[in-house]
Amino acid sequence: MGRLSVFSSLPRRLEGKIALITGGASGIGECTARLFCRSGAKVIIADVQDELGQSVCRDLGPENVSFVHCDVTDEAHVQDAVDSAIARHGRLDIVFNNAGITDDLHPSIVDNKKVDFERVVAVNLTGVFLGTKHAARVMIPNRNGCIINSASVSALVGSTVSTHAYTCSKHAVVGLTKNSAVELGRFGIRVNCVSPFGVATPFSQKYAKMSMEEIEKAMSSMGNLKGVYLKPEDVAEGVAFLASDDSKYVSGHNLVIDGGFTISSPSPPMPETEV
Repeated sequence: MGRLSVFSSLPRRLEGKIALITGGASGIGECTARLFCRSGAKVIIADVQDELGQSVCRDLGPENVSFVHCDVTDEAHVQDAVDSAIARHGRLDIVFNNAGITDDLHPSIVDNKKVDFERVVAVNLTGVFLGTKHAARVMIPNRNGCIINSASVSALVGSTVSTHAYTCSKHAVVGLTKNSAVELGRFGIRVNCVSPFGVATPFSQKYAKMSMEEIEKAMSSMGNLKGVYLKPEDVAEGVAFLASDDSKYVSGHNLVIDGGFTISSPSPPMPETEV
C-alpha cells in the first residue's frame, strides 16, 4: 500500500492545514509531524538536526513535508522558517513550538553554571516567545490560527530529577501561553500548551543516559497510572487535538498528559485487591 493511500484511509481532522513544528526532526516533534501528515496537514519541520529532518521528509514525502534549518534562539532563523511556510503554502495555520533542551543535573544549585542556565532558557523559553511572535505576525491578518507550546509536568511541580533551568523555563512557557492567549484571542488565534510526563525519546535518553526501555520502566515506577507507558505518540495525539477544530473553543489551556502524576502525592504502595 502506498504512502498516500495509507494517509487517505485515516481520519483527516487537519485536512488542508499548514503546520510548522520546531524540533520536528526527532522525538515528540517527529511523532507529531507524522500524525499531522496522516491527518491531512502539510508540515514544515524546523530544526537544527538537518540530516534527521531531511530523513523524515524523505520518508513522508516532499509533497507532505519540507525542512528548514532553524535555531530557535536566532530570531532571523525563526522569521525565515515562518516566511518559508508562507512562501511555500500561502498561509500558516498551526505552529507547534516544540524545540527544547535541558542541562546536566547537579546535586546543588551552587554547582549550576549561569551559562548553562541561560542556554536552556534561550531555547525553551525565548524560542517559544520567538515562535509565538512570528506566528502571530502572519496569523493576525488572517484572524485565525493555532499556537501550541511544549511545556512539561516540570511546569507544575518541583522535582529533584529536573534541573532548575528546565523547571524554570517550563513554568515560564505556561505563563507565556496564557498571556499570549489573552492578547491573541481577539484575532481568533488560540494559544495552548501541552505538559507531558517523562517520555522515552532520544532527548530523554541522552539526558538520563538510559535505554528507552529503562526510561519507560523508571517513569512507570514513578507514575500514578499503572499498566500503561506514556509514548511520544500519546503526546502527539494531544497536540493534534489542540490543533484541530475538535478544540475550537479551547485557548489558554495547559493540557497535562501525565496519568495523574501531578495530582497525586507520594504514598506507600497499596496492596492489590480484587474488585
